[in-house]
Amino acid sequence: MADTTRHETHPLRAEVERTTRGFRVRVIEGPDVGVETTLAGELGSIAVGTSEVCGLRLTDRSVSRRHLTLDLDGDRLALRDLGSRNGTRVSGLRVGEASIESHVVVTLGQTRLELVPVDVETAPLSSAEAFGPVLGRSRAMRRLYPLLERLAASELSVVLEGETGTGKELVAEALHAASPRGTGPFVVFDCSVVPAGIVEAELFGHVRGAFTGATDDRAGVFRDAHGGTLFLDEIADLPLAMQPKLLRALDRRQVRPLGASAFEAVDVRVVAATRRNLDREVQNGRFREDLFHRLAVGRVELPSLRRRHGDVTLLVEHFWKQLGGRDAPSPELIVRLEESALPGNVRELKNAVARAVALGALAEPGPRADPDDDVQWIHRLLDLPLREARQRLQDEFEHRYVRRQLERANGNVTHAAKASGVARRYFQVLKARSDEP
Repeated sequence: MADTTRHETHPLRAEVERTTRGFRVRVIEGPDVGVETTLAGELGSIAVGTSEVCGLRLTDRSVSRRHLTLDLDGDRLALRDLGSRNGTRVSGLRVGEASIESHVVVTLGQTRLELVPVDVETAPLSSAEAFGPVLGRSRAMRRLYPLLERLAASELSVVLEGETGTGKELVAEALHAASPRGTGPFVVFDCSVVPAGIVEAELFGHVRGAFTGATDDRAGVFRDAHGGTLFLDEIADLPLAMQPKLLRALDRRQVRPLGASAFEAVDVRVVAATRRNLDREVQNGRFREDLFHRLAVGRVELPSLRRRHGDVTLLVEHFWKQLGGRDAPSPELIVRLEESALPGNVRELKNAVARAVALGALAEPGPRADPDDDVQWIHRLLDLPLREARQRLQDEFEHRYVRRQLERANGNVTHAAKASGVARRYFQVLKARSDEP
Protein backbone atom coordinates (compact mmCIF):
# COMPACT_ATOMS: atom_id res chain seq x y z
CA MET A 1 0.00 0.00 0.00
CA ALA A 2 1.48 3.34 -1.00
CA ASP A 3 2.17 5.97 1.62
CA THR A 4 0.28 9.04 0.42
CA THR A 5 0.77 11.17 3.54
CA ARG A 6 2.20 14.53 2.56
CA HIS A 7 5.36 15.86 4.13
CA GLU A 8 6.79 19.31 3.62
CA THR A 9 9.98 19.04 1.60
CA HIS A 10 12.92 20.65 3.31
CA PRO A 11 14.82 23.23 1.23
CA LEU A 12 17.43 21.41 -0.78
CA ARG A 13 20.33 22.77 1.18
CA ALA A 14 23.64 21.20 0.31
CA GLU A 15 26.47 19.71 2.28
CA VAL A 16 29.80 19.00 0.66
CA GLU A 17 30.57 15.42 -0.26
CA ARG A 18 34.04 15.84 -1.66
CA THR A 19 34.54 12.51 -3.37
CA THR A 20 32.76 9.25 -3.97
CA ARG A 21 33.88 5.91 -5.31
CA GLY A 22 33.30 5.44 -9.02
CA PHE A 23 34.67 3.62 -12.06
CA ARG A 24 36.27 4.97 -15.21
CA VAL A 25 35.31 2.94 -18.29
CA ARG A 26 37.70 3.39 -21.22
CA VAL A 27 38.00 1.65 -24.60
CA ILE A 28 41.61 0.48 -24.89
CA GLU A 29 41.27 -1.67 -28.01
CA GLY A 30 38.89 -1.73 -30.96
CA PRO A 31 37.32 0.75 -33.40
CA ASP A 32 36.42 3.18 -30.59
CA VAL A 33 39.74 3.27 -28.75
CA GLY A 34 39.99 6.31 -26.47
CA VAL A 35 36.24 6.64 -25.84
CA GLU A 36 35.55 6.75 -22.13
CA THR A 37 33.01 7.63 -19.45
CA THR A 38 32.90 7.66 -15.66
CA LEU A 39 30.25 6.07 -13.48
CA ALA A 40 29.62 7.95 -10.25
CA GLY A 41 26.83 9.68 -8.37
CA GLU A 42 23.71 10.15 -10.49
CA LEU A 43 25.38 8.54 -13.52
CA GLY A 44 25.71 5.19 -11.82
CA SER A 45 24.21 2.97 -14.49
CA ILE A 46 24.81 2.67 -18.23
CA ALA A 47 24.28 0.24 -21.06
CA VAL A 48 27.14 -0.56 -23.43
CA GLY A 49 26.49 -1.45 -27.06
CA THR A 50 25.94 -0.08 -30.54
CA SER A 51 22.44 1.28 -29.96
CA GLU A 52 22.03 5.04 -29.94
CA VAL A 53 20.43 4.87 -26.49
CA CYS A 54 23.46 3.24 -24.83
CA GLY A 55 25.38 5.37 -22.36
CA LEU A 56 28.63 4.06 -23.88
CA ARG A 57 27.95 3.70 -27.60
CA LEU A 58 30.34 1.62 -29.70
CA THR A 59 30.70 1.14 -33.44
CA ASP A 60 32.22 -2.36 -33.26
CA ARG A 61 29.98 -4.57 -35.42
CA SER A 62 30.81 -7.62 -33.33
CA VAL A 63 29.17 -5.93 -30.32
CA SER A 64 25.41 -6.34 -29.77
CA ARG A 65 23.09 -3.35 -29.83
CA ARG A 66 22.66 -3.61 -26.08
CA HIS A 67 25.54 -5.82 -25.06
CA LEU A 68 25.87 -5.34 -21.30
CA THR A 69 25.02 -3.05 -18.41
CA LEU A 70 27.25 -1.57 -15.72
CA ASP A 71 25.66 -0.55 -12.41
CA LEU A 72 27.33 0.94 -9.36
CA ASP A 73 26.42 -0.85 -6.14
CA GLY A 74 28.32 0.81 -3.33
CA ASP A 75 32.04 0.35 -3.98
CA ARG A 76 31.42 -2.40 -6.53
CA LEU A 77 30.42 -2.41 -10.15
CA ALA A 78 27.80 -4.95 -11.22
CA LEU A 79 28.29 -6.16 -14.80
CA ARG A 80 25.46 -8.00 -16.57
CA ASP A 81 25.62 -9.46 -20.06
CA LEU A 82 22.27 -8.87 -21.80
CA GLY A 83 22.27 -12.07 -23.82
CA SER A 84 24.79 -10.72 -26.35
CA ARG A 85 25.58 -12.80 -29.40
CA ASN A 86 29.37 -12.89 -28.81
CA GLY A 87 29.39 -12.90 -25.02
CA THR A 88 31.35 -10.92 -22.44
CA ARG A 89 34.69 -11.84 -20.89
CA VAL A 90 36.18 -10.44 -17.70
CA SER A 91 39.93 -10.99 -17.50
CA GLY A 92 39.51 -13.66 -20.18
CA LEU A 93 36.70 -15.59 -18.44
CA ARG A 94 33.25 -15.60 -20.05
CA VAL A 95 30.60 -14.35 -17.63
CA GLY A 96 26.89 -13.63 -17.49
CA GLU A 97 27.21 -11.48 -14.38
CA ALA A 98 30.19 -10.25 -12.40
CA SER A 99 30.84 -8.08 -9.34
CA ILE A 100 33.89 -5.92 -9.95
CA GLU A 101 35.90 -4.31 -7.15
CA SER A 102 39.27 -3.60 -8.76
CA HIS A 103 40.95 -2.88 -12.08
CA VAL A 104 39.86 -5.36 -14.78
CA VAL A 105 39.73 -5.64 -18.56
CA VAL A 106 36.44 -6.60 -20.18
CA THR A 107 36.25 -8.02 -23.72
CA LEU A 108 33.17 -7.77 -25.92
CA GLY A 109 33.53 -8.58 -29.62
CA GLN A 110 36.67 -6.89 -30.94
CA THR A 111 36.54 -4.27 -28.19
CA ARG A 112 38.37 -4.27 -24.87
CA LEU A 113 37.25 -2.03 -22.01
CA GLU A 114 39.38 -1.05 -19.06
CA LEU A 115 37.42 -0.62 -15.82
CA VAL A 116 39.34 1.29 -13.18
CA PRO A 117 38.13 2.34 -9.69
CA VAL A 118 38.50 6.10 -9.21
CA ASP A 119 37.62 8.75 -6.65
CA VAL A 120 35.28 11.26 -8.27
CA GLU A 121 34.42 14.74 -7.11
CA THR A 122 30.67 14.89 -6.75
CA ALA A 123 27.95 17.47 -6.67
CA PRO A 124 26.90 18.66 -3.19
CA LEU A 125 24.83 16.18 -1.21
CA SER A 126 21.38 17.40 -0.21
CA SER A 127 20.81 17.76 3.53
CA ALA A 128 17.05 17.23 3.11
CA GLU A 129 15.40 14.21 4.72
CA ALA A 130 12.42 14.10 2.39
CA PHE A 131 11.16 14.90 -1.08
CA GLY A 132 7.44 15.38 -0.66
CA PRO A 133 6.14 12.15 0.93
CA VAL A 134 9.38 10.29 0.11
CA LEU A 135 11.40 9.92 3.32
CA GLY A 136 15.07 9.09 3.81
CA ARG A 137 18.15 10.62 5.35
CA SER A 138 20.62 8.07 3.96
CA ARG A 139 23.26 9.16 1.46
CA ALA A 140 21.61 6.98 -1.19
CA MET A 141 18.40 9.00 -0.87
CA ARG A 142 19.99 12.42 -0.42
CA ARG A 143 21.85 11.94 -3.68
CA LEU A 144 18.47 11.47 -5.37
CA TYR A 145 16.67 14.55 -4.07
CA PRO A 146 18.41 17.17 -6.28
CA LEU A 147 17.78 14.97 -9.34
CA LEU A 148 14.12 14.51 -8.42
CA GLU A 149 13.74 18.24 -7.93
CA ARG A 150 15.09 18.95 -11.42
CA LEU A 151 12.93 16.25 -12.99
CA ALA A 152 9.82 17.56 -11.21
CA ALA A 153 10.36 21.01 -12.74
CA SER A 154 10.66 19.57 -16.25
CA GLU A 155 8.23 17.99 -18.70
CA LEU A 156 10.53 15.02 -19.40
CA SER A 157 9.20 11.49 -19.47
CA VAL A 158 10.74 9.48 -16.63
CA VAL A 159 11.38 5.80 -15.98
CA LEU A 160 11.69 4.73 -12.34
CA GLU A 161 13.52 1.45 -11.81
CA GLY A 162 13.88 -0.51 -8.61
CA GLU A 163 13.03 -3.67 -6.73
CA THR A 164 9.52 -4.46 -5.58
CA GLY A 165 8.48 -2.22 -2.69
CA THR A 166 11.10 0.53 -3.16
CA GLY A 167 8.40 3.22 -3.48
CA LYS A 168 8.22 3.83 -7.22
CA GLU A 169 4.58 4.95 -7.17
CA LEU A 170 5.26 7.23 -4.20
CA VAL A 171 8.17 8.86 -6.06
CA ALA A 172 5.99 9.28 -9.16
CA GLU A 173 3.33 10.97 -7.07
CA ALA A 174 5.96 13.22 -5.47
CA LEU A 175 7.29 14.23 -8.90
CA HIS A 176 3.74 15.09 -9.97
CA ALA A 177 2.95 17.07 -6.81
CA ALA A 178 6.14 19.13 -7.11
CA SER A 179 5.64 19.81 -10.83
CA PRO A 180 3.72 22.59 -12.60
CA ARG A 181 1.07 19.89 -13.19
CA GLY A 182 0.60 19.34 -9.47
CA THR A 183 -2.96 20.69 -9.47
CA GLY A 184 -3.95 18.36 -12.30
CA PRO A 185 -4.92 14.69 -12.06
CA PHE A 186 -2.50 11.92 -11.11
CA VAL A 187 -3.73 8.72 -12.76
CA VAL A 188 -2.27 5.24 -12.15
CA PHE A 189 -2.37 2.40 -14.69
CA ASP A 190 -0.83 -0.94 -13.70
CA CYS A 191 0.25 -2.76 -16.87
CA SER A 192 0.68 -6.04 -14.99
CA VAL A 193 -2.93 -6.54 -13.91
CA VAL A 194 -5.01 -5.57 -16.97
CA PRO A 195 -5.80 -8.45 -19.38
CA ALA A 196 -4.08 -8.02 -22.75
CA GLY A 197 -7.39 -7.97 -24.62
CA ILE A 198 -8.61 -4.76 -22.98
CA VAL A 199 -5.37 -2.81 -22.51
CA GLU A 200 -5.99 -0.59 -25.53
CA ALA A 201 -9.49 0.32 -24.38
CA GLU A 202 -8.24 1.04 -20.86
CA LEU A 203 -5.46 3.29 -22.16
CA PHE A 204 -7.23 5.15 -24.94
CA GLY A 205 -10.91 4.66 -24.14
CA HIS A 206 -13.75 3.45 -26.33
CA VAL A 207 -17.13 4.53 -27.64
CA ARG A 208 -20.38 2.76 -26.98
CA GLY A 209 -20.76 -0.33 -29.15
CA ALA A 210 -17.06 -0.53 -30.06
CA PHE A 211 -17.04 -4.16 -28.92
CA THR A 212 -19.22 -6.63 -27.08
CA GLY A 213 -19.84 -5.30 -23.59
CA ALA A 214 -19.04 -1.65 -24.46
CA THR A 215 -22.40 -0.30 -23.23
CA ASP A 216 -21.10 3.20 -22.49
CA ASP A 217 -18.40 5.58 -23.65
CA ARG A 218 -15.17 5.34 -21.66
CA ALA A 219 -12.51 8.04 -21.55
CA GLY A 220 -9.44 5.85 -20.90
CA VAL A 221 -6.55 6.76 -18.62
CA PHE A 222 -4.82 9.07 -21.11
CA ARG A 223 -7.85 11.36 -21.28
CA ASP A 224 -8.45 10.95 -17.54
CA ALA A 225 -4.92 12.28 -16.97
CA HIS A 226 -5.31 15.29 -19.33
CA GLY A 227 -3.49 18.25 -17.81
CA GLY A 228 -1.70 16.05 -15.28
CA THR A 229 0.49 12.97 -14.97
CA LEU A 230 -0.10 9.38 -16.08
CA PHE A 231 1.83 6.81 -14.06
CA LEU A 232 2.36 3.58 -16.03
CA ASP A 233 3.36 1.03 -13.42
CA GLU A 234 5.20 -2.16 -14.45
CA ILE A 235 5.69 -0.82 -17.99
CA ALA A 236 7.79 -3.87 -18.92
CA ASP A 237 4.61 -5.98 -18.64
CA LEU A 238 2.84 -4.00 -21.38
CA PRO A 239 1.99 -6.45 -24.21
CA LEU A 240 4.44 -6.15 -27.11
CA ALA A 241 1.59 -5.56 -29.58
CA MET A 242 0.50 -2.48 -27.59
CA GLN A 243 3.91 -0.88 -27.40
CA PRO A 244 3.92 0.79 -30.87
CA LYS A 245 0.43 2.20 -30.16
CA LEU A 246 1.67 3.69 -26.89
CA LEU A 247 4.69 5.13 -28.70
CA ARG A 248 2.46 6.82 -31.30
CA ALA A 249 0.28 8.31 -28.57
CA LEU A 250 3.34 9.72 -26.82
CA ASP A 251 4.86 11.13 -30.00
CA ARG A 252 1.64 12.62 -31.41
CA ARG A 253 0.13 13.58 -28.06
CA GLN A 254 -3.11 12.22 -29.47
CA VAL A 255 -5.27 9.17 -28.80
CA ARG A 256 -8.13 7.58 -30.70
CA PRO A 257 -10.68 5.70 -28.61
CA LEU A 258 -11.69 2.28 -29.91
CA GLY A 259 -14.58 2.65 -32.32
CA ALA A 260 -13.99 6.39 -32.85
CA SER A 261 -13.06 7.89 -36.21
CA ALA A 262 -11.02 10.87 -34.99
CA PHE A 263 -8.01 11.45 -32.78
CA GLU A 264 -8.23 13.59 -29.66
CA ALA A 265 -5.39 15.73 -28.32
CA VAL A 266 -4.11 14.93 -24.83
CA ASP A 267 -1.77 16.91 -22.62
CA VAL A 268 -0.16 14.28 -20.41
CA ARG A 269 3.21 13.76 -18.82
CA VAL A 270 4.16 10.10 -18.49
CA VAL A 271 6.12 8.60 -15.62
CA ALA A 272 6.72 4.85 -15.98
CA ALA A 273 8.10 2.30 -13.54
CA THR A 274 9.38 -1.25 -13.60
CA ARG A 275 10.94 -3.80 -11.28
CA ARG A 276 12.62 -5.47 -14.26
CA ASN A 277 15.90 -4.73 -16.01
CA LEU A 278 14.66 -2.80 -19.05
CA ASP A 279 18.01 -3.10 -20.80
CA ARG A 280 17.68 -6.87 -20.70
CA GLU A 281 14.03 -6.70 -21.79
CA VAL A 282 15.03 -4.66 -24.85
CA GLN A 283 17.92 -6.96 -25.69
CA ASN A 284 15.66 -10.01 -25.47
CA GLY A 285 13.04 -8.45 -27.73
CA ARG A 286 10.35 -8.13 -25.08
CA PHE A 287 10.38 -4.34 -25.03
CA ARG A 288 10.71 -2.02 -28.00
CA GLU A 289 13.90 -0.02 -28.09
CA ASP A 290 12.21 3.04 -29.61
CA LEU A 291 9.63 3.08 -26.80
CA PHE A 292 12.37 2.70 -24.23
CA HIS A 293 14.22 5.62 -25.83
CA ARG A 294 11.04 7.73 -25.73
CA LEU A 295 10.24 6.97 -22.09
CA ALA A 296 13.69 6.90 -20.48
CA VAL A 297 14.59 10.54 -21.14
CA GLY A 298 14.89 10.80 -17.38
CA ARG A 299 15.95 7.59 -15.68
CA VAL A 300 16.05 7.05 -11.92
CA GLU A 301 17.09 3.93 -10.04
CA LEU A 302 15.56 3.75 -6.57
CA PRO A 303 17.85 2.09 -4.03
CA SER A 304 16.79 -1.00 -2.14
CA LEU A 305 16.28 -0.61 1.61
CA ARG A 306 19.46 -2.56 2.31
CA ARG A 307 21.41 0.23 0.56
CA ARG A 308 19.65 2.98 2.54
CA HIS A 309 21.79 2.87 5.67
CA GLY A 310 20.06 4.56 8.60
CA ASP A 311 16.61 4.86 7.02
CA VAL A 312 14.90 1.90 8.71
CA THR A 313 14.62 3.65 12.08
CA LEU A 314 13.29 6.83 10.47
CA LEU A 315 10.68 4.90 8.49
CA VAL A 316 9.62 2.68 11.40
CA GLU A 317 8.99 5.74 13.57
CA HIS A 318 7.10 7.46 10.74
CA PHE A 319 4.89 4.44 9.96
CA TRP A 320 4.25 3.81 13.66
CA LYS A 321 2.88 7.33 14.10
CA GLN A 322 0.99 7.28 10.80
CA LEU A 323 -0.72 3.98 11.63
CA GLY A 324 -1.85 5.15 15.06
CA GLY A 325 0.66 3.35 17.26
CA ARG A 326 0.68 4.30 20.90
CA ASP A 327 3.74 5.86 22.51
CA ALA A 328 6.69 4.83 20.34
CA PRO A 329 7.89 1.63 18.67
CA SER A 330 9.92 -0.55 21.01
CA PRO A 331 13.71 -0.65 20.63
CA GLU A 332 13.41 -4.42 20.17
CA LEU A 333 11.11 -3.96 17.15
CA ILE A 334 13.45 -1.41 15.57
CA VAL A 335 16.53 -3.59 16.08
CA ARG A 336 14.72 -6.64 14.70
CA LEU A 337 13.62 -4.77 11.57
CA GLU A 338 17.04 -3.19 11.08
CA GLU A 339 18.56 -6.67 11.09
CA SER A 340 15.93 -8.17 8.77
CA ALA A 341 16.49 -8.87 5.08
CA LEU A 342 13.18 -7.20 4.07
CA PRO A 343 13.16 -8.36 0.42
CA GLY A 344 9.91 -6.41 -0.02
CA ASN A 345 11.74 -3.22 0.92
CA VAL A 346 9.74 -0.23 2.24
CA ARG A 347 6.38 -1.89 1.55
CA GLU A 348 7.33 -4.93 3.61
CA LEU A 349 8.69 -2.70 6.37
CA LYS A 350 5.42 -0.77 6.54
CA ASN A 351 3.42 -4.00 6.67
CA ALA A 352 5.61 -5.29 9.51
CA VAL A 353 5.02 -2.08 11.47
CA ALA A 354 1.29 -2.25 10.71
CA ARG A 355 1.10 -5.77 12.14
CA ALA A 356 3.00 -4.67 15.24
CA VAL A 357 0.60 -1.74 15.74
CA ALA A 358 -2.51 -3.87 15.15
CA LEU A 359 -1.53 -7.06 16.97
CA GLY A 360 0.84 -5.84 19.66
CA ALA A 361 2.38 -8.83 21.37
CA LEU A 362 0.65 -11.12 18.87
CA ALA A 363 2.49 -9.60 15.91
CA GLU A 364 4.88 -11.92 14.15
CA PRO A 365 8.42 -11.50 15.41
CA GLY A 366 9.54 -10.45 11.95
CA PRO A 367 11.76 -11.96 9.27
CA ARG A 368 14.57 -14.24 10.44
CA ALA A 369 12.83 -14.75 13.78
CA ASP A 370 13.76 -17.65 16.01
CA PRO A 371 11.40 -20.60 15.35
CA ASP A 372 10.51 -20.65 19.05
CA ASP A 373 9.00 -17.17 18.66
CA ASP A 374 6.62 -18.49 16.01
CA VAL A 375 5.60 -21.29 18.37
CA GLN A 376 4.86 -18.72 21.09
CA TRP A 377 2.86 -16.62 18.62
CA ILE A 378 0.70 -19.63 17.72
CA HIS A 379 0.20 -20.47 21.41
CA ARG A 380 -1.08 -16.92 21.98
CA LEU A 381 -3.54 -17.41 19.12
CA LEU A 382 -4.99 -20.36 21.03
CA ASP A 383 -6.33 -17.91 23.60
CA LEU A 384 -8.44 -16.09 20.98
CA PRO A 385 -11.91 -17.00 19.70
CA LEU A 386 -11.70 -19.68 17.02
CA ARG A 387 -12.86 -17.52 14.11
CA GLU A 388 -10.43 -14.68 14.93
CA ALA A 389 -7.49 -17.02 15.55
CA ARG A 390 -8.13 -18.95 12.33
CA GLN A 391 -8.38 -15.74 10.28
CA ARG A 392 -5.15 -14.32 11.72
CA LEU A 393 -3.32 -17.57 11.05
CA GLN A 394 -4.61 -17.70 7.46
CA ASP A 395 -3.70 -14.06 6.84
CA GLU A 396 -0.20 -14.59 8.18
CA PHE A 397 0.30 -17.75 6.14
CA GLU A 398 -0.83 -16.03 2.94
CA HIS A 399 1.42 -13.05 3.64
CA ARG A 400 4.49 -15.21 4.19
CA TYR A 401 3.68 -17.57 1.32
CA VAL A 402 3.20 -14.79 -1.24
CA ARG A 403 6.35 -13.01 -0.04
CA ARG A 404 8.36 -16.25 -0.33
CA GLN A 405 7.13 -17.05 -3.84
CA LEU A 406 7.78 -13.50 -5.09
CA GLU A 407 11.25 -13.58 -3.58
CA ARG A 408 12.01 -16.86 -5.38
CA ALA A 409 10.64 -15.43 -8.65
CA ASN A 410 12.56 -12.14 -8.33
CA GLY A 411 9.29 -10.25 -8.09
CA ASN A 412 7.77 -11.76 -11.27
CA VAL A 413 4.08 -12.33 -10.53
CA THR A 414 3.54 -14.69 -13.49
CA HIS A 415 6.40 -16.98 -12.44
CA ALA A 416 5.35 -16.85 -8.79
CA ALA A 417 1.77 -17.81 -9.70
CA LYS A 418 3.00 -20.71 -11.84
CA ALA A 419 5.23 -21.99 -9.04
CA SER A 420 2.27 -21.71 -6.65
CA GLY A 421 0.03 -23.74 -8.94
CA VAL A 422 -2.66 -21.05 -9.15
CA ALA A 423 -3.92 -18.69 -11.84
CA ARG A 424 -2.08 -15.38 -12.20
CA ARG A 425 -5.24 -13.37 -11.43
CA TYR A 426 -5.84 -15.31 -8.20
CA PHE A 427 -2.22 -14.82 -7.17
CA GLN A 428 -2.70 -11.08 -7.80
CA VAL A 429 -5.65 -11.16 -5.39
CA LEU A 430 -3.51 -12.89 -2.75
CA LYS A 431 -0.70 -10.39 -3.32
CA ALA A 432 -3.01 -7.40 -2.99
CA ARG A 433 -4.52 -8.87 0.17
CA SER A 434 -1.12 -9.58 1.71
CA ASP A 435 0.07 -6.05 0.88
CA GLU A 436 -2.68 -4.52 3.00
CA PRO A 437 -1.63 -3.62 6.52
